[in-house]
Amino acid sequence: MPQPETHRFSTPLEITPEQVRELAILCRTLAHDAAQFIASHRPPRESVADTKSTPTDVVTQMDRDIEAQLRGRIVQLRPDDGLLGEEGSSKASTSGFTWVVDPIDGTVNYLYGLPGYSVSVAVVWGAPDPATWVQVAGAVVRVSDMATWWAGRGIGAFRGETVLAINNPVSLGACLTGTGFGYDARLRALQARVLLEVLPAVRDIRRVGSAAVDLCSLAEGSLDLYFERGLSPWDMAAGTLIAREAGALTIDHEGAPPSKTMTVAGPSGLVLELAEILRKTGAAADINDVR
Repeated sequence: MPQPETHRFSTPLEITPEQVRELAILCRTLAHDAAQFIASHRPPRESVADTKSTPTDVVTQMDRDIEAQLRGRIVQLRPDDGLLGEEGSSKASTSGFTWVVDPIDGTVNYLYGLPGYSVSVAVVWGAPDPATWVQVAGAVVRVSDMATWWAGRGIGAFRGETVLAINNPVSLGACLTGTGFGYDARLRALQARVLLEVLPAVRDIRRVGSAAVDLCSLAEGSLDLYFERGLSPWDMAAGTLIAREAGALTIDHEGAPPSKTMTVAGPSGLVLELAEILRKTGAAADINDVR
């Protein structure tokens, strides 16, 4: 993976494992406290506060409240660090580190009272861009049962204190595969066509509705493979680190770092097989060309 420019900051590779663990524990604490707040303050009937890219891409007041809570604590605890949040938080870094947060990953699940939603908190080195960042630490907490996954660069991935390791199925056909769908109708049409080719090649498909939870499920062996188009930095900052520290290869369909174009994760050989199918099916095609 390309390394970020380091002319203004010391290299993150000089961070000790103890310092990485401290940052990982802070990610875990922030995500856990935010998830606890959601669980204890969820109104009887939540409503849509706004929409973003399409009418189906919803925002609730809780999304905004949790991001504000996370922003306040990060600024207090790490005033020199930057911040990037799904709901618009942005702060330049003077330390070299940036916190990348998703206050509720799986907002539609939250809105409907389904269990597949989570809080995702990560800290990266360099610009908060998956093409160049170095992921240092991250945590994901599923609100419904407070399941807590976390990882630090070079120290492993964990659920609670249990060390995680991905599955290694013998073939693509044995892989339970997670995915997700975008909000644009044209993209959904393309993704449906891609599924016609992927589904016969794998054991089955699961769609939970939270990329962060999917990537953590991969890390703990509840999924074998995962792919999705359209992930933003906050969707993947913690989850791809947790998956990778559990032994996964995380790439796009061309072998570059995961990106908004495509994210594929799992055992290296099977990831490459799935990526080849995605290339052949045009999974990353321009949606303006979809008919």
